[in-house]
Amino acid sequence: MSSRIRVVVAKPGLDGHDRGAKVVARALRDAGMEVVYTGLHQTPEQIVETAIQEDADAVGLSVLSGAHMTLFRRVLELLGERDARDIVVFGGGIIPNGDIPELEKLGVAKIFTPGATTQSIVEWVRQNVAQPVA
Repeated sequence: MSSRIRVVVAKPGLDGHDRGAKVVARALRDAGMEVVYTGLHQTPEQIVETAIQEDADAVGLSVLSGAHMTLFRRVLELLGERDARDIVVFGGGIIPNGDIPELEKLGVAKIFTPGATTQSIVEWVRQNVAQPVA
């Protein structure tokens, strides 16, 4: 028997718009995953600490502020420092298509751009995040 996929959904930085993150969090929860939503204005350090404490399988970052390169890079660095590179990092928001290859080189598994459906996000998580064995 396997346990449910655990996902931390986070809003790093100063961005104050969280409707999209909440919609994604609810869709993942409705699909049977365990979801921890961190709330607004989280630092990369807080996000990584939450992911480790919650034994997360994945972290989804929602970034609308334009600081995506810095925020994703820092979260990935901190996961590496904490020996938690097995936690899958994905995200979305207002991220220029030209920045996506660089984010992928850093280790971001997937970027969802505006217009992505919640179903496509749920399916991607199911297919790309290892489900732990209980």
